[in-house]
Amino acid sequence: MEHTTSAAPGVRAGWREWTGLTVLILPTLLVAVDIGVLFLALPHLSADLGATGTQQLWITDVYGFTLAGFLITMGDLGDRVGRRRLLLAGAAAFTAASVLTAFATSTAMLIGARALLGVAGATLSPSTLALISNMFRDGRQRGVAISLWAACQFGGAALGPIVGGLMLERFWWGSVFLLGVPVMCLLLVTGPFLLPEYRGPRAGRLDLPSVALSLAAILPVVYGVKELAAGGGAPAAAVLAILAGTAAGVVFVRRQLRLADPLVNLSLLALPSVRAALPGMLAASGVLAGTSLLTTQYLQSVLRLPPGEAGLWQAPTGIGIAAGTLLAPLALRWMRPVTAMAGGLAVSAAALLVITQAGGPAGLVPVVAGIAVTAFGVGPLFVLGTGMVVGAAPPEKAGAAASLSETGNVFGSNLGLALLGSVGAAVYRHGMAGAALDGVPGDAAGAARETIASATAVAGRSPEATGERLLAAAGEAFTTAMHVTAGLGVAIFVLLAVLLALALRARREPAADAGSRADAKAR
Repeated sequence: MEHTTSAAPGVRAGWREWTGLTVLILPTLLVAVDIGVLFLALPHLSADLGATGTQQLWITDVYGFTLAGFLITMGDLGDRVGRRRLLLAGAAAFTAASVLTAFATSTAMLIGARALLGVAGATLSPSTLALISNMFRDGRQRGVAISLWAACQFGGAALGPIVGGLMLERFWWGSVFLLGVPVMCLLLVTGPFLLPEYRGPRAGRLDLPSVALSLAAILPVVYGVKELAAGGGAPAAAVLAILAGTAAGVVFVRRQLRLADPLVNLSLLALPSVRAALPGMLAASGVLAGTSLLTTQYLQSVLRLPPGEAGLWQAPTGIGIAAGTLLAPLALRWMRPVTAMAGGLAVSAAALLVITQAGGPAGLVPVVAGIAVTAFGVGPLFVLGTGMVVGAAPPEKAGAAASLSETGNVFGSNLGLALLGSVGAAVYRHGMAGAALDGVPGDAAGAARETIASATAVAGRSPEATGERLLAAAGEAFTTAMHVTAGLGVAIFVLLAVLLALALRARREPAADAGSRADAKAR
């Protein structure tokens, strides 16, 4: 059933659009859950397939590489060939790749299937967001729809460890990758009837040199950042990759500025709302990812919780960000969007301040509550900022704008993991440098001073008393590292809140998908 119209501006959505939204956000939820279950399944599939350490890294990272690399291309492609068409093609590809992943018989097959999952996944978020902008033309309804989408995207990742743990207790490791198959099949069956088709009325051909340049810019940078975050043995190669990607990015930008129909509409950056929202979401994603990494390691390595129990204690983080995104449109009834975003960041800063004071056996509840409230506070920025970016684009370029927003979030998370992770590692090493590790052999002591994971492994091979002393010293050093990174997060969130307030206070151009009423308030 082909229909290529979208609702006129201001027309309120009916039952068909809300039912279509359900079809759109359920795959988003399942894809997010699918990402989270990998980390629990990794030990099981590695033992079954005999994956080496390097292969395990590729299994975990290749999805992120291809997802980040193809987001911009797929967003623009949907604008040109049809958003519903690309979404359904991506859903079919995601289903096939999920089955290949679940029944992989070798590590090479698994890595290849995960790469295909990333390419297919890159079609989903931009197409979904762009279709939401077509289906919900009333500003307030659009804000609610985007908040529901964001809640599923961010909250689903937190459900992954819980759902994965339950499934791995009963089924083989491949079962966790089949979670999204029934929902994708539902999308394929109902999508042609419930979702409108839309493509740019004068869409030209995809500019292949721009696609190549975007991949040459994004993939090396993501690779380099991940290598630095992992503390790999070749930091020079990682830095060179980042520099090479940056150089390709400069060429890419210059080409976009010359093209009449570019892959990315850089003129969006001329709008104050977009200039404020994109960097703000990138920075907030980085802080949340980096501090979440440290708090997760704290639960497992300092408090020594079993993996399953640690996964359950991470659930409040998903609940927090889901609540923050869902409540953001309601908050606009009493405050301007800029107030909701800046106020939420202030709440996040206060929550991280609590983490800087937490530690010892009594640190469990403050740390879990702190990171959950931090996630809650960034929710308004994510949902309202996404609305501003997508709504600022003309209808024929909504997919490209959505991909720009998603790419910023991916980059922000990777940068946060690298930068805050590196700061935490440096503080840990400094704290362990002066620790007295009596009874620990020289090589083992050197490894224990590098990471808390190595310290835990060395402690497990040491006599009980020696191991306990080592774990106590490592726990103290890592707690200090968590405090320092949380303190940096406080400073970044406070600075972001101030900059957002200044950037959006005097905004004059129409903003966006937070809604027309929200835009009027933000000015």
